[in-house]
Amino acid sequence: MAETFEVKAVAKYVPISPRKVRLVVDAVRGKSAREAMDILRFMPQRAAEPVYKLVQSAVANAEQNFGLELDELVVSRIYADEGPRHRKAPYGGRFAGRGRFRPIVRRSSHITVVLAERDVVDYGDL
Repeated sequence: MAETFEVKAVAKYVPISPRKVRLVVDAVRGKSAREAMDILRFMPQRAAEPVYKLVQSAVANAEQNFGLELDELVVSRIYADEGPRHRKAPYGGRFAGRGRFRPIVRRSSHITVVLAERDVVDYGDL
């Protein structure tokens, strides 16, 4: 059996919380690259645009570097990790109970997409 190619693309420091990105990412995991791009293009979530651009970048990497075609690619792995947090202290925050103060936390995420070649089934042995 031929060796399958894996093409990877990473977007770092995306200013959306990882929890919101994971809702979008879970919708396209395991789909073909074309179907994933079609789904992401029409999703209403704000996180859909950076994930769409990342899948598009991974497809371009596959076509340019390995000579693979869009119809052969599948989203094998896609995940969103937590990036650095920006705390808006000392002035940005909210007052909490018992005389305490809670800072506003701006979260970011790192998104990774791994595209793999679709398994080609060989029916010659049957």
